[in-house]
This record gives sequence, structure tokens and C-alpha cells, in this order.
Amino acid sequence: MLDLLQYEFMRNALLAGLLASIACGIIGTYVVVQRIVFISGGISHTAFGGIGLGYLVGINPVLGAVFFTIPSALAMGVISRKTRLPEDTAIGILWAIGMALGIIFIGLAPGYAPDLFSYLFGNILTVPTSDLLLMAALDVFIIIVVLALYKEFLALAFDREFGRVVGVPVEALYLLLLCLIALTVVILIRVVGIVLVIALLTIPAALARQFTYHLKRMMLLSVLFSMAFTFGGLWLSFQLDLASGATIIILAGVVFLAYAGISRSLKKTYAVQR
Repeated sequence: MLDLLQYEFMRNALLAGLLASIACGIIGTYVVVQRIVFISGGISHTAFGGIGLGYLVGINPVLGAVFFTIPSALAMGVISRKTRLPEDTAIGILWAIGMALGIIFIGLAPGYAPDLFSYLFGNILTVPTSDLLLMAALDVFIIIVVLALYKEFLALAFDREFGRVVGVPVEALYLLLLCLIALTVVILIRVVGIVLVIALLTIPAALARQFTYHLKRMMLLSVLFSMAFTFGGLWLSFQLDLASGATIIILAGVVFLAYAGISRSLKKTYAVQR
């Protein structure tokens, strides 16, 4: 693996994996704890509208995704909380609208979208330096917000009613969390693509939850698992000539299922022995 570091694209890929793992581990923990995986999936797919917007107006598609996913996340949160429309219905509608707008924008954009496939399914080997800088800036913002509002997010995650009683602005925090999820989605797009974002956002955190219920430890473990899956999947994809994003997710899924199976077997064995 070390001999691969002589190549700039591989150094960029490893750095992108590190930056993605930080955001994924922190925000993914909140997603799993609060059981908002579906709304996170909706946000990730509406990001395609931002990719299309970027192609249409001639800016970096990842930057276009930033401007598109945040309003989409806020719209999902407001509609699901303030209207009688069921949450899954609202998310499904906005999910479809975002994808459809992305298709229309790309169709209206002049010329051909050469790297569209990498935004859909990820290609960590093609991450440019400009995207790394954007990912780093988003990471810094996410970390600052989470550190500043850690106690408030803790109340939101584990006891929302108590948070309301003690004066925590629960609804505003929930919308802010959705915005942080949107930013994390943007960071992960280059690594695993829009289609597979939700898997990397949830699998490391779900695995971390098997070891601890302490939120800070869960975040740390989730970051470490994300790094292991990203770097391991990158190495496997390079060695086996496979799609990088899909390989990262397959590795994460296999490890999670293997641990779940082994853990269940050990529990059954222990129960029989008792």
C-alpha cells in the first residue's frame, strides 16, 4: 500500500477517505441513534438535483449540491413536522423531485457531463484538490457546530421531551441536524456516490453502537470504522480492479453482517451453557 502513495491521485483518495470518515462518523451516529435513516436517504438522493444544477450553471457540481441539499433538508424537516402529510410520504415526494430536477438540469446543460457516473456511484480515485478543500471546510464546520451544541444535540438524541422542558429549541436543532446531514452527504458523494451514501452514513455508526451507548465513544468508533472501511475498500478495489465506492460498501456490509452473526452465535452458546 505504501508504494501507492507516490501517486497524487492515491494520496488525494486517502485524504478524501479520511475527511469523509470524520463527517460520516460524527453525523452518522446521530442518524442511527435518532432512527432517521430514511430521511437521510431522502436528503442524499435530492443531492442529485444539486449535481445537475452545478452542470447547468457551470460551477463545481459538489458545490451545487451544497446549495441544493440544505434547502431540500429544511423542506423535508418543515413539511414532515408542520403538515399532516406523513413523514415518509413527504420524504418520498421530495426525493423524487430532487432526482427529477437533476435529470432535467443535466439535460438542459450544454455539452456532455463527463464524470456524472462518479457522482452517482462514487470514484474516490478521481477526487481533485478543489474538492478536498471543500470537504475539509465542511468537516471543520460540522465539528465546530457539534462541539458547540453537543449537550443540546444529546438532549435531542435521547430525550426530546426533557429537552423541551428545560428550554432546548428542539425543532430548530432538528432542522440544524438535517442541514449537517446534508453537508455530510455532500462530503460522501465523491467517495461512494449518491446511490450508496446512506450505507456509509449508517453502517459504521450501527456497528459502533454494538460496542457502546456512550455518544462520544460511539462517534469515535464510528470514525475509526469508517476509516477502516474506506481505506480497506480502496485497497481492495485497487488490487481487484473493482469500483471503489461499491467495494467500500460491500466491505462495510460484510463486516457488519459477520459481526452480527458471530455475536448472535456467541449469545446463543452462552445461553445454552447457563
